[in-house]
Amino acid sequence: MTVRRTRRLRRLPVLPLLGALLTGCGIQATEVPTDFGGAPSRVPCSPSGPSDASAQSSRGVPVQVFLLCGSSLVAVDRTVRVPDGTPDARRRVFVAQGLLDLLAASPSAAEKAAGYTTYVPGGLGAAGPDPGDPDDTLRLGTAPDRLAPYALAQLVCTLSDSAATEGDGSVILGGPAGGALRRYECTDDVRDHPGTTEPPSSEAAKG
Repeated sequence: MTVRRTRRLRRLPVLPLLGALLTGCGIQATEVPTDFGGAPSRVPCSPSGPSDASAQSSRGVPVQVFLLCGSSLVAVDRTVRVPDGTPDARRRVFVAQGLLDLLAASPSAAEKAAGYTTYVPGGLGAAGPDPGDPDDTLRLGTAPDRLAPYALAQLVCTLSDSAATEGDGSVILGGPAGGALRRYECTDDVRDHPGTTEPPSSEAAKG
């Protein structure tokens, strides 16, 4: 009996001593498995290299177009070529058409890898005002209200602060000849939630 009791007493301090050593080293013992999750992924909407499109010839008018990345609109740099000596009124249309073409173009490989995409359809034309329209009117080959929400948000935010308009954060858009005109605005809410927030608009009266 004495031998067995002695052996028990010698075994008892082992666990408390181990716990004390772990605590002293700053390690908290636990019986609950801990899952710290996977490694952090690369930050989206940040191309890892120069954009193929922005690396093109620097000749032309520096512009920005809004592409969709994640759930928001993000501006990327581009250039639009305008023939030398183009009159101001015609120059606006050249810039507008160039912006539409850039919006419809597929993002570069680096931009695609970072999550950029576009909803603007190809072949969308731009024209200047009809007789009686406000001078800064842009008429599209497709009525604005027939475009997908993302596409309309991209168009409004790109055109409203460009050399194609007055640069006041708004743009007057209409469809083919004779269609109604509306002045659209690009707001923070539109840029942050282009799929669910429609660009604010109001009727633009003809002259």
